[in-house]
Amino acid sequence: MMTGCATVRKPTVLPTGEVGTQQRKGVYHKVSKGETLWRIAMTYKISPDEIIQANNIPNAASIEENQLLFIPDADAVQTVTLPLSPGGKGGDYVWPLKGRVVSFFEDRKGAYTNPGIDIKGSEGDIIRASRDGHVVFADHLSGYGNTVILDHSDGFFTVYGHNARLLVKLGDYVFRGEKIAQLGDGGPAAFAHFEVRRGDSAKNPLHYLPREM
Repeated sequence: MMTGCATVRKPTVLPTGEVGTQQRKGVYHKVSKGETLWRIAMTYKISPDEIIQANNIPNAASIEENQLLFIPDADAVQTVTLPLSPGGKGGDYVWPLKGRVVSFFEDRKGAYTNPGIDIKGSEGDIIRASRDGHVVFADHLSGYGNTVILDHSDGFFTVYGHNARLLVKLGDYVFRGEKIAQLGDGGPAAFAHFEVRRGDSAKNPLHYLPREM
């Protein structure tokens, strides 16, 4: 089990290729070590949401090695090419902070639901860019505190909130793993807020991040 993810039961995948009560064309992909939903979806040229919905993957779940995923509308099983290293330049997502997830996607937080995840840390911890991208926001944002938003030039954005200090400015280009902020105050209760968005739609970060940080 990775740090930063809950242990949940594996979603049930019907062995006949049935999704709900309807037959649907597709193949079964066996997850190999290091693969993420994001990388698998890119390989099969579909959205992660289509895989999530076809396999009834819960919000607090991440895929596991050897798990079978039904890939809707695919004609053949594809080989997923992994990045050469977890750091450096690239299109895959990495964790912005090493820590335990203390609030999951769509968890209730008072009058609203969490549009991302909250990762426990300590004041002054370094927050890093999850992917390469342009800084399109670096300022105070109501409800988020000091916030950085990165545009990844493919319709996806990542949001980094609850920072004490921003280390980038509007217009900067940053690479995956590069320092962009320092975690805010809060003492032992300090946490980093992280979101993955496609346009205005919030996505579950655990479906994009690797299982191990």
